[in-house]
Amino acid sequence: MSQRRVEPDESREAIEFRKALSRIIQGSTLPAKRRESSIKPDVETLNSLSYDRGVLPAELNDLIDLVTIPNHLDQANLASIVRNLYPASTVSDNVVTKVVGSIGHGRSKPSLAIQGSLLRWLVMVYHIIQSQDALARGYSVLFNLLDTAAIRLSLARQTGNDPALTGLLRVFKDYYPEIIVGEATRCKASAFNYPNPEWRERLDAIQQAHAERAISRSQRPLNSFRVARHRNGGRGNNGAMVPEVHTSHVAENSVSLEEIENVDGFVKALETIELPNQLIAVLGDPLLQKLLLLKPDAEANQRVNNWVSSYAHDMISGDSDANPLDILATLRDYVSSTKSFPPMFFALFSEYLKTWDGRHGRELVLGVLSYIPMLEFGELYNKFLQPLEARVLDDTAASLADILQFYTALLQRWTVTLASVDQLSVRASSATAGLITHVNGLCLTLLQTSSSIFTHSMVLDFYEQGASLMSGPRNSFRTRVVIPPSPLAYMLFFTPSPTTVSRLCGLLAKYKQGLQKAMSTSRSDYTPEYVNEFNGFLMDICNCLWRSRAFNTKDDNSHGCLVPKRIAEVLSLYIKGLDTGASLASLFSLSHSPVLGLLSISYFRSLEDAELEKGTDELATRHAGPVTRATLASLAEDGGLRLTWDEYRLGVLTYLDRNGMGGVGQLMYNTMTTLMKKV
Repeated sequence: MSQRRVEPDESREAIEFRKALSRIIQGSTLPAKRRESSIKPDVETLNSLSYDRGVLPAELNDLIDLVTIPNHLDQANLASIVRNLYPASTVSDNVVTKVVGSIGHGRSKPSLAIQGSLLRWLVMVYHIIQSQDALARGYSVLFNLLDTAAIRLSLARQTGNDPALTGLLRVFKDYYPEIIVGEATRCKASAFNYPNPEWRERLDAIQQAHAERAISRSQRPLNSFRVARHRNGGRGNNGAMVPEVHTSHVAENSVSLEEIENVDGFVKALETIELPNQLIAVLGDPLLQKLLLLKPDAEANQRVNNWVSSYAHDMISGDSDANPLDILATLRDYVSSTKSFPPMFFALFSEYLKTWDGRHGRELVLGVLSYIPMLEFGELYNKFLQPLEARVLDDTAASLADILQFYTALLQRWTVTLASVDQLSVRASSATAGLITHVNGLCLTLLQTSSSIFTHSMVLDFYEQGASLMSGPRNSFRTRVVIPPSPLAYMLFFTPSPTTVSRLCGLLAKYKQGLQKAMSTSRSDYTPEYVNEFNGFLMDICNCLWRSRAFNTKDDNSHGCLVPKRIAEVLSLYIKGLDTGASLASLFSLSHSPVLGLLSISYFRSLEDAELEKGTDELATRHAGPVTRATLASLAEDGGLRLTWDEYRLGVLTYLDRNGMGGVGQLMYNTMTTLMKKV
């Protein structure tokens, strides 16, 4: 039982630490006079917790950023934070690199006093650095700073009272006797003693305690099979008034949940377990949740639904003393644990959305509504989605991103539901199609409002979820394939991120497979214009990457990436005027692409390096890049690597796949006829 009492305390300490650190980081962005309150108490709390429990890796990373990145914290607070940096586990290479990178002169560097403290800290944690090679890699940086303001050569020649400097000179004297180091090494100063033995003792104690806690946690069962008992006055984790499990009356041949001690006892007594007095305890008790999941009871579910409904109506009417956020958290926990959206929630949230400000508890509201079941999309949009968007969207990219993440979660729930049913209703099929069609416009707006890697990733997350719905083995024949808008595909393709391009290509390959399967059973659902639009941006991307015919409009279905012909002609003339030997049509191929060109030439360099390592026929010349059909032919004649154009391009696709960007190859092998034959 003692182990059970430790975890809540550890959790509270971790939460308190993160809150204090968050307030310090926020306060560090403002001068002291502009802060609403002093951050000194938070620094003292942080240092106290650091001394008691140590600093976890993620926390240590944040603290190093706080100390090394310019901010408005005073030197006394920064110094106290550094003094109390007791790592609870190993120190990562990233942290070591950050510390070494912060040493030196410049406005963006910490003060010399803080730099000295950080170097001293590195010495004291040297034995727990994850990979000591990380410090070795920074040796040249540290060595070149030996003659900085604090330790100039003139001082080195005039004094021998610096123990660390004396020790360093002795090392050089031992290994290189011919070096003249003067009289400095004759002094009696001891070299390289541990800077602070008391600090080391505390560090060892923290490290040992953390290791023991980790071992203790690893020996516990992954899932709890005991009734949960709260320690906050009968309140659940979210602070709402959720009662604990109590069973007053148990039949002679039955078992109460309180008597269950382990998974074996739970399994043996499953059919004879008596339900507790207040079933609403299911919101805060994992064991009761397991029981109702494995042994469904319609009456029990109705009792829980009635309680939750009454609880929520009190929130709307203002009759409840509980915090509205606690109530929302309770509703979120309920739908999350039961994976259901009770009918009374429809009326409840229909009313709540009329008065909600769109900001407070946004994550909780979106979390609950992401469990809305599939309805006719027009009805769903008018009653819930449109009021929700009206409250959340405020002409900012952040609000658009929140709504998009909500739609991604909603589509994911629907995908799971569709995969578990044998017969698909027309309403469900139209609901998914309507949702994706609606989000198409939202994604275009988001990309035009905030075109960044982060927003690109969120947009791709949504369409990848849609692709899994449409191309899955069970769903592809039963849901309409809704393709992304052509402008969206081109906007993602012409991004500076190879990962984004690869994900887009992999996404389009899945859409192509799903569309082919769907048309094999119901071709009439897809008009020729609709199919040609999709084939258009497939052809355009293949023209850019594989065929060196970017912006071409003469092929069947090609759209020239929607670039107007007049602009393409102007760009083509400009490229010719540069006299580089390249044409506009080839500038987006695997070799020339500003996104994939580096990876392509890296692949070719690896082949040349491998050839040189063999030591048989040394290459007479190496390719200067970029690789083309013509340069490969001339390279072979000049004694370079012999490789055909097709071998090179197929090798690049394989190289991309090995480096986590297999989407490009998936699209090429699913689209180009010549490659389909090679699969």
